[in-house]
Amino acid sequence: METKIIQCDYSNLEHRKALTILINEYIRDEMGGGTLLSEQKQIDLVEGLKNHPKTIVFLAETQGVFIGMLTAFENFSTFTARPMMNIHDVMVLETYRKKGVGRSLMNALIEEAGKRNCSRVTLEVRKDNLPAQKLYRDLGFHELEPDMFYWRKYL
Repeated sequence: METKIIQCDYSNLEHRKALTILINEYIRDEMGGGTLLSEQKQIDLVEGLKNHPKTIVFLAETQGVFIGMLTAFENFSTFTARPMMNIHDVMVLETYRKKGVGRSLMNALIEEAGKRNCSRVTLEVRKDNLPAQKLYRDLGFHELEPDMFYWRKYL
């Protein structure tokens, strides 16, 4: 199975549609655990990603079917005085998992981060998502020392 990793082109209707379908599939998955995006929220998502100045979205495509995606945001590290990349979402449709698609998406992002002179790539992963943790470890990611908490406040 040959998989192409392409950067999302927000002016391409197929890419826009793929992005919204894939994010809803991600939300529907047990790891997503959320409420599917309404039509308006889908429009808001695409426009928000398109207009955010430091967004990167990669789409995985095989045989004309979009099967996975990765969203990331470039930020700035005050500790290294260089850009850094944070991965927000990595998802692969269930029937295409364990075929190297997630690894290809991650490698595309790591390569892009290098081109942008980023000092590091960060991500969050659920404690119960063992397959993702294995992939991330295989790619050289590791838990922070000392342990860090991921906190949030909804507004």
